[in-house]
Amino acid sequence: MSISKNNSTMTIPLSMQAVVAREPGGPEVLALAERAVPAPGPGQVLLRVLAAGVNRPDIMQREGRAKPAPGVTDVLGLEACGEVAACGPGMQRFAPGARVMALLPGGGYAPWCLAHADHCLPVPDTLAHAEAGALPEGLFTIWHNLFELGALQMGETVLIHGAAGGIGTLAIRMAHAAGATVIATAGRADRLRTLREMGAALALDYRETDFVAACREATNGRGVDVVVDMVGGDYVRRNLDALAFGGRHLSLSFLQGSRVDIELLTLMQKQLSLHSSTLRPQTDDEKTRMARLIERRVLPLVAQGRVRPRVHRSLPLAQAAHAHRLLESGDVFGKLVLVP
Repeated sequence: MSISKNNSTMTIPLSMQAVVAREPGGPEVLALAERAVPAPGPGQVLLRVLAAGVNRPDIMQREGRAKPAPGVTDVLGLEACGEVAACGPGMQRFAPGARVMALLPGGGYAPWCLAHADHCLPVPDTLAHAEAGALPEGLFTIWHNLFELGALQMGETVLIHGAAGGIGTLAIRMAHAAGATVIATAGRADRLRTLREMGAALALDYRETDFVAACREATNGRGVDVVVDMVGGDYVRRNLDALAFGGRHLSLSFLQGSRVDIELLTLMQKQLSLHSSTLRPQTDDEKTRMARLIERRVLPLVAQGRVRPRVHRSLPLAQAAHAHRLLESGDVFGKLVLVP
């Protein structure tokens, strides 16, 4: 199949080599498998993938702890930057040849993937393919959690754990651009300077510093307004101690466990609130709502260079297993991207 694009022709093959998990397990179960190149249906676009982000939910899918919704491809990958190759019936939002970044239900670890047109964002000219491929999952996650559920406002203070990760590095930049004061924690002292350069007013090595005491000192004893937590476990109780009256706690992951022991009296006396969400099960309409707000409120900041992802490394698609090993090692500073 061929389509016309800017007076040239883009040829769309019938099949492709895409990354799937042969069975639940470690990175070694990832392999290239032949899959048909999908045809876009109503409201969909087919993308020629230029770069695809690697995320922890991909690891959960590989391990069998998270499964695609019925009818969704078994190809991994929840975000991608791509060139629109074909449009489904009635789709008028993007024309063939447009460069977009898309939040996906799956399928990003491939040379071609389907995307819901309403879940795509136009890519600013200032953004490289790899940066755009590393952005959608983080943009949607941080917008919904930090600014909708957490209601972060200009002048407030936010504590971001796991600040050297893909979500953490982007959250620093988005919070800083919104006029908030950022306190960030990471597990390596050699990353703290870079986190400050990205917008953190205070960057802490959690192995060497009591972050609760540091937060109180930095806020003259008041505490922080919002905590973004990736750790779970006993961190949650300490996070509540670090929060100010009326503070909001956001749980985005739980690397130390999802079961926590907290004192409800602390929540009552300080009028704290706990929030959490996962992006993948959100309805198409809800993702569309977020996409329009992100396009209006955040994309101009991306175009200006005030908000952008930190890409640690780009790898060939065939090295997806190596990308998962790197992400699980904890040595990744920002995001990993796969390039077909």
